Amino acid sequence: MRILMLNNEFPPLGGGTGTVNRAILARLANVPDLEVDLVTSALGYRAERERLAERVRLFKVPVANRNIHHSSSRELLTYAALALPTALRLHRARPYDLVFAWSAVPAGGVALALRRLARLPYILRVCGPDIPGFERRYGPLYPMLTPTIKAIWRGATRLVAKCRAEAEMMLAVQPGMRIDLVPNGVDLNAFTVAAITDGGPLRVICVARLIERKGQHHLIAALRRLVDQGCDITLELVGEGDARAANETLARRLGVADRVTFTGYVPREQIAAHYAAAHVFVLPSYNEGMSVATLEAMAAGLPAVVTRTGGAEELVDEGVSGNIVPWANVDSLAQRLHALAQRRDLARRMGQAARARAQGFSWDAAVERYLAMFRELYAA
Repeated sequence: MRILMLNNEFPPLGGGTGTVNRAILARLANVPDLEVDLVTSALGYRAERERLAERVRLFKVPVANRNIHHSSSRELLTYAALALPTALRLHRARPYDLVFAWSAVPAGGVALALRRLARLPYILRVCGPDIPGFERRYGPLYPMLTPTIKAIWRGATRLVAKCRAEAEMMLAVQPGMRIDLVPNGVDLNAFTVAAITDGGPLRVICVARLIERKGQHHLIAALRRLVDQGCDITLELVGEGDARAANETLARRLGVADRVTFTGYVPREQIAAHYAAAHVFVLPSYNEGMSVATLEAMAAGLPAVVTRTGGAEELVDEGVSGNIVPWANVDSLAQRLHALAQRRDLARRMGQAARARAQGFSWDAAVERYLAMFRELYAA
């Protein structure tokens, strides 16, 4: 069976969607009757080709990304314009059996074109911001994009979401669709259990793009309140994004710049050490599908304080492995962190429960779900 994958993001480009793509590909590479080609984006101005494994190839089209952590509208359109002829050329040389698109925009648009031009069925996995209403900064664009997104959804043979909240958002836009749920996974063996000690400051970590939706500005505001309450606490922000300058300015204005470390981008092979050095993981996001970073933090034995958004209730057992707080509620965020700062024994118990819960989310289970879909479409 030959599968064409489409994803404009792949590490080091992009965020969680690319990370999940790589994890899935690494395991599909071990399936003997499967060949996978991924058409993704190149870092520079030239097309690139790479063999990830014996039966897994990467074809990278040049989109001239200015920011490796976020794609502009121009870059998304460039990917679509270059990915379609690349995919058609590859299909003519050695035909594919089906297509797997990792987002409605832009990958799903290419998949829909391939269905119409080459009669290739496709599976579409939504990534979050490609659901109308998910990302507030895309608000002005959603009315224009929604008809196209709905057409891409309708054209898919199978639709995949990561959690119930994502599926419910999709059904609110287009009722009556069949949507399969395939949660993200995590490799527990890749993460050392954090040592949550009694002494020293409470070390808080947030691993996420520095964009308004992720809510790091609320976390910085909560840090100021905790310091005013006499808590010894530090914050590490791992990630890059267009809100970095605003967050740095906020930390200085609130007088906590000496307690906030802006680490920037950290390669995947180094991220486990950052979790292991922390005591608590916080993701105060406006919206998520199912956060890979939260799963990784849980695998590292960290209590997770997250907002009530997609995947939160599937991952975090309230009061047992962490806490779920409302978006933008700085008071609730500060209260939960204050309790963990005062009671490290509570943080350790929650961290142990978090790691135990993470055991229920494996990449192997996700791959089995996808393989079942591939074989069903292949047989049909």
